[in-house]
Amino acid sequence: MIRLVQRDLGLAVRAGGGFGLGLAFFLILSVLVPFGVGPESGVLARIAPGILWVGALLACLLSLDRVFALDHEDGSLDLLATAPIPMEGVVIAKAVAHWIATGLPLTLSAAPLGFLLNLPASAFPWLILSLFAGTPALSMIGTFGAALTVGIKRGGLLLSLLVLPLYVPTLIFGAEAARRGAEGADASTPLLMLVGITLGCVAVLPFAASGALRVNLR
Repeated sequence: MIRLVQRDLGLAVRAGGGFGLGLAFFLILSVLVPFGVGPESGVLARIAPGILWVGALLACLLSLDRVFALDHEDGSLDLLATAPIPMEGVVIAKAVAHWIATGLPLTLSAAPLGFLLNLPASAFPWLILSLFAGTPALSMIGTFGAALTVGIKRGGLLLSLLVLPLYVPTLIFGAEAARRGAEGADASTPLLMLVGITLGCVAVLPFAASGALRVNLR
């Protein structure tokens, strides 16, 4: 599994599998928002948690269609299906690689981008904690969606339509945790809900994704 994660990370860096693309999208969104809503610091501070979370969510979507598509095209996925590693392990390795290549850089870059949106200083710890807790769920849900659409040509739009409704609870609790932190309120409840969503995704979705892969490989 570790070698599979390393292989996917190498492909993400060399083949443009979302490592820089997601960060570029996140940066562009954060820069353009003040031009669209105006430079008023109060307005930007109020909407900054939601904007940063929406940006992270959409940035994760950009590379989801590559999670299994390249392996399916070159036949590697068939070899992985017959390897000693269970398909659930393959799914987890793919999700971990996607999170390291996409979710982790987005989390680390959220604090600098928060300055562009006048995010209050009290919100930065909660924003980073919420992204650390929530982006693994985004990667796991996205890997499940990629497994459902792996055999479909040009299935990127369908993948987005399948995954976006499943992202909504993570978005709600993640943005709420950052918003409460910005207001100086206790954000532990939405953060715990976010952790629960991530743990539930990790516990259930590898089995669902591996079942979808087995169906698509028949």
